[in-house]
Amino acid sequence: MIKLSEAEWKVMTLLWQEAPQTMMQLTNHFKETTGWSKHTVMTFLRRMEEKKAIHHEDGGRAKLYYPDIGKDEAVRQETEEFLEKVFDGRMDLMLNTMVEKRAFSREEITEMYEILRKAEMENRNSQGEDNI
Repeated sequence: MIKLSEAEWKVMTLLWQEAPQTMMQLTNHFKETTGWSKHTVMTFLRRMEEKKAIHHEDGGRAKLYYPDIGKDEAVRQETEEFLEKVFDGRMDLMLNTMVEKRAFSREEITEMYEILRKAEMENRNSQGEDNI
């Protein structure tokens, strides 16, 4: 499991949107949005390579950085860690907390019903296959 800091998530998001990126391209982007210096970006890139979240290839005059973990996988890992840490792994507790805070719009509730219907159908299908 690769644990990303908030800052590393920002770098990964940019790499998922458009890879490869050079260190200077990343620095120029983040200088405008966060004020990070070249040395700050270099530190993040080094740490992320150590974590195996990214890798670089020599691109002539500059290293080219690529993500090594997909966005879906990173989101899944982060979600599972959050759910385990905050709600003892219980989705029902998280949803109940969100409902009590009235955090969902009507559209989000409709979308959640669809997600649950799909999960229920997949569960039924997998149980049916087990009984064959």
